[in-house]
Amino acid sequence: MSMIKTKKLIFEYEKRDEEGKVIGMNRAVDEVDLKIEPGQFIAILGHNGSGKSTLAKHMNAILVPTEGTMWVDGKDTRQEETLWDVRQSAGMVFQNPDNQIIGTVVEEDVGFGPENLGIPTDEIWERVEASLKAVGMIEYRKSSPNKLSGGQKQRVAIAGVVAMRPKCIVLDEPTAMLDPNGRKEVLRTVEELRRREKVTVILITHYMEEVIDADQVFVMDHGHIVMQGTPREIFSQVELLKKYRLDVPQVTILADELKRRGLDIPSGILRKEELVEALCQLN
Repeated sequence: MSMIKTKKLIFEYEKRDEEGKVIGMNRAVDEVDLKIEPGQFIAILGHNGSGKSTLAKHMNAILVPTEGTMWVDGKDTRQEETLWDVRQSAGMVFQNPDNQIIGTVVEEDVGFGPENLGIPTDEIWERVEASLKAVGMIEYRKSSPNKLSGGQKQRVAIAGVVAMRPKCIVLDEPTAMLDPNGRKEVLRTVEELRRREKVTVILITHYMEEVIDADQVFVMDHGHIVMQGTPREIFSQVELLKKYRLDVPQVTILADELKRRGLDIPSGILRKEELVEALCQLN
């Protein structure tokens, strides 16, 4: 059974004028078909307004389809009786950790989710400790979140989701407000969690360099999935990515330009080390 599956998923919201009157509908997600298997690392790319965050919010039933269907771990998100199960199966981490952290002490914040699930107190503290260790924040368990860096706050937010033991973690632009070091810190944490806990990870982002280790990449534009493939397959189409207003890593652009000028190097170079190796193998 797929972890996430959609069939002709459509989501529309009302457009209103300055007086609040409805003047039409805007289709943010347009007939999206998607299938994500358990344990995969999936990246969903797209420029601002492409529909990727709207799609992400369907994976935790924050939004439900206008038309079509979203299944999470086999459960239809429109069925109210399965809402609890859907939200236990898929945990969300948002762009701004300050919107997700509500506790005045790190360990209390991480324990908030399991407490709401009715987990026994002893098990809550076991989960809190395990989750903070998993994200490398155990030494800050007694700290105030207000004193943490952006990257540390985001790791606490991730720990709070992990403590609820979801099968899937959906990260909606989790590094958008972080500096480069904070971004690396969070992504490293997520990848280690995926390998250790075998959870499905869905990363919504517009930073291309964050997706090079993904199993599959989906590119969205105007509510549609317009590209799908492995990172190498996606990155080998530099001009198409530019058409969809996506930044392309410098090393990929350089490799593409060298290839255009006649150098016999592979398409879809993802890392500097790959380009160096390809150049060294030229006669």
